[in-house]
Amino acid sequence: MSSSVTRAAGNEPADPSAAVRPAAATEPAAPPSARAAETARRQGARLLRPLLAALAGVLLYVSFPPRPLWWLAPFALALLAACLRERRARAGFGLGLLAGLGYLLPLLVWTGEEVGPVPWLALAALEAVFIGLTGLGIALVGRLPAWPLFAAAVWVAGEALRARAPFGGFPWGKLAFGQADGVFTPLAALGGTPLLSFAVALCGFGLYEALRTALDHPRRATAALAALTVVAPVGAGLAARPLVSDAAEDGTAVAAVIQGNVPRLGLDFNAQRRQVLDNHAKRTEQLAEDVKAGRAPKPDFVVWPENSSDLDPYSQPDAYEVIDHAVKAIGVPVAIGAVVSPQTGPLRNTMILWDPVSGPTATYDKRKIQPFGERIPMRSFVRIFNSDVDRVRRDFGPGKDPGVFDMAGSGVGMVTCFEAAFDDAVRSTVRAGAQVIAVPSNNATFGRSQMTYQQLAMDRIRAVEHSRTVLVPVTSGVSAVIRPDGTIERQTEMFTADALVTEVPLRSTETPATRLGPLPEYALLLLAAAGLGWTAARRIRARRAAA
Repeated sequence: MSSSVTRAAGNEPADPSAAVRPAAATEPAAPPSARAAETARRQGARLLRPLLAALAGVLLYVSFPPRPLWWLAPFALALLAACLRERRARAGFGLGLLAGLGYLLPLLVWTGEEVGPVPWLALAALEAVFIGLTGLGIALVGRLPAWPLFAAAVWVAGEALRARAPFGGFPWGKLAFGQADGVFTPLAALGGTPLLSFAVALCGFGLYEALRTALDHPRRATAALAALTVVAPVGAGLAARPLVSDAAEDGTAVAAVIQGNVPRLGLDFNAQRRQVLDNHAKRTEQLAEDVKAGRAPKPDFVVWPENSSDLDPYSQPDAYEVIDHAVKAIGVPVAIGAVVSPQTGPLRNTMILWDPVSGPTATYDKRKIQPFGERIPMRSFVRIFNSDVDRVRRDFGPGKDPGVFDMAGSGVGMVTCFEAAFDDAVRSTVRAGAQVIAVPSNNATFGRSQMTYQQLAMDRIRAVEHSRTVLVPVTSGVSAVIRPDGTIERQTEMFTADALVTEVPLRSTETPATRLGPLPEYALLLLAAAGLGWTAARRIRARRAAA
C-alpha cells in the first residue's frame, strides 16, 4: 500500500520519530513532597480570596464613625474588587457574603446590646445576603469594558434593595453614611445618598483597576481611563462644594435641644416612664431659670427627644400637667416626643407641638416604624428564638403625612429617629416646607454603643443633602446641633442631662438632591441593569458561537 493510502487510513503516526521513541523517554513522576507542596499552594490560594473578602468588609466597618477614617472605604472596595474580578457568579455571591459579614457583624453589634446575640446575628446575616447578591452582580459585570462604572452602579442597586426589603427595608450602613467627613460629601447635595455611595464605590473599584493595569504595563489610553475612575469622583466631590452653604436665607432662630437623660440603661430604661418625663421637664425648667438669670439666651422654640414622654398626655392628666408646666415656664413652643395610646388600633410614636398658651396643637406620627423594635412581624415565629419580642405588647402604627411645625415662625420638620435613614422620609419633610430639620431620637436602649455616633453621622449627611440645620435631641445622648454644611456646632455627652441653645440659620432653597428626589438613584439602577443586560447578551452570543 502506498504511503498516501496509509496516511489517508490514519495509520501513519503524526510524528514518525514517535514510533521508535523508547518508553524510558517519558518524564518521571513528581516526588510526593512536590505534589504535597503544590496541593498546599492551591489550597492556600483558594483560602486567600475568602480571607481577603472578609478583610475588605472589616476595613469598610473601620471606615465608619466614630472613627474619622472615611478614606478607608475606597481601599476596602478596591480589595473586594480584587477578590471578585473575573470570578463566576456563584463565587461572587459567596465572597460578597463574607465581605458583608465582615462589615455588618461589627457595625450592627449594638442591635444585640440588651436582647442577646440572636437578633444581631440574624439581622447581620440577612443584610449580608444582600451584599452577597451585590457581589454576584459585580462578578457578572467584571469582564465588561469600563467595568468599575457598572460595578459601582450594582453596589447602589444593592443598597437600594436593602433600603426597601424586607419589612420596609433597613438602609443602615449605606456607604454614604460613613462619609460625613469625606471629600465626596458635597455630592449628597447634588444627587443624594445614592450618588454619594456611587462615588465612593467608583473610586474604590477604579483604584483597583488602575493598580491592575499599571502592573500589567497597559497602553496609555487604558491607563488613563482607569485613572479617570479614581480622579472623576474625587473631582466631582470638590466641584460640588459650592452647593454646600450654611448662610441664613430667611433669617435666624434660637433653637434649644433638651436632653433629659434616663434613670437606667437598657430595655428597662422606660420602666420609670414618669422619671424620664420628669427629667426632661426639669431640664426645660432649669433652662427657663438660666434664661431669666441671663446665663442663656432665650430660645424661640424647644425640641424634646423621641419618647421623652412615654405617658400619653391626652389620656393621663398628670403627664399633661408636667409637660404644660414646663412649657409655660420656658414660654415658647416645644415639640414633645410622646407615645399616644388610642383606645383602639395601634400605638402612635407622636411628636406634639405644645404651645405655652394653647397647649397641644399640631401632631406628627412617625411614618417609618422600626420592625422588631416598634412592631413585631411574624410574632409567633420570632418568639421561638427570642421571648423579648413580648416586651412590645402592642405594635406601633405608621403615620401618613410629613410633619412640619410652625414654631414661632420657623418651619421645623420632624424626622423621628429611624426615619433619618430613609431618603424619602427626609426629602418629603423638606419639600413640605421645613427650614430646619429635627431628628428627635431615643438611643437609651443601645447603651454606650457606637449606634448613636453612626446615627449622628447619618444626620450630618442629611444636613448637607438638603442644606438644612439638623437638630438632634436624644434622651440619653449624643444630642447635637448640626449646621447645613454638616459640621457639628455643639453636642452633649452621653447619659447626662443637658440643654443646647444655639442660633441657627433658616433656609428655604432646595438643593438639586431635594428637587431631583429619587431620579439619580433610578438612573444608577438603569446603569446597573444595562451592565447586567450587556453581560447576559455577551454570554448568549458566546454560547451560540460555541454551538
